[in-house]
Amino acid sequence: MPEPVVIIGIGEMGAVFARGLLRNGHPVFPITRLMDIRASASEFPAPGLVLMSVGEEDLHPVLEVMPEAWRPRVAFLQNELLPRDWEQHQIQQPTVISVWFEKKRGQDTRVLLPSPVYGPGAPLLKDALERIHIPCRELVSREQLVFELVLKNLYILTTNIAGIQAPGNVAGLWQQHRELALEVAGEVLDVQAALVDMPLDRQALLDGFAAAISADPEHGCRGRSAPARLKRTLSHAQQAGVAVPALQRLQDQLQSE
Repeated sequence: MPEPVVIIGIGEMGAVFARGLLRNGHPVFPITRLMDIRASASEFPAPGLVLMSVGEEDLHPVLEVMPEAWRPRVAFLQNELLPRDWEQHQIQQPTVISVWFEKKRGQDTRVLLPSPVYGPGAPLLKDALERIHIPCRELVSREQLVFELVLKNLYILTTNIAGIQAPGNVAGLWQQHRELALEVAGEVLDVQAALVDMPLDRQALLDGFAAAISADPEHGCRGRSAPARLKRTLSHAQQAGVAVPALQRLQDQLQSE
């Protein structure tokens, strides 16, 4: 029998992964907010994977209580994720997937682009998602992973934050407010470069950003999470000593609303 997989957080996204894993024959053990993670680890001391399907704000609190035996088996799918997020918890080689599909309540899964996945559990996740017709592509290096994570962050942060001034869809932002989008994208990349502490291929990232917009032109910009994403990005910029006047201007606009 295939190895069991633990999923921490069974929301819309966790349920998608659970369906794919079950279709591939993997027993799935869900952990909800009301369950004790350490007690659960005694029941499943060596799962094939421990998929972190919690929101960005819950990620670090859960990792702080992650049982030692599970740490080498952790897999991440969060937005705004970078290596520093798992390295501060002494997790060295996790499985990471940059999710380019959506699942909202009452709606079918909608794919934008193939989701890149990297790490020891990459084949397991790729096979499971492809079983339910969600395309993935396996990466071969950490450098590729960092690029893909930064690209997803660039898309999420730029469209959400620029959407504060230019609400609407991503196609409208790119076609009608290109100067604003590039201004915000440039500052987002400045912050991302400081956080990963390595040079970034900015043109390739901007090309990937444009491709993501083309894949789903009707996708909305400013969502409920935009103020929180802007606040986190400003905090990261301040910690890294990166000047972000456009982001600060948008923060001032939010405060005046």
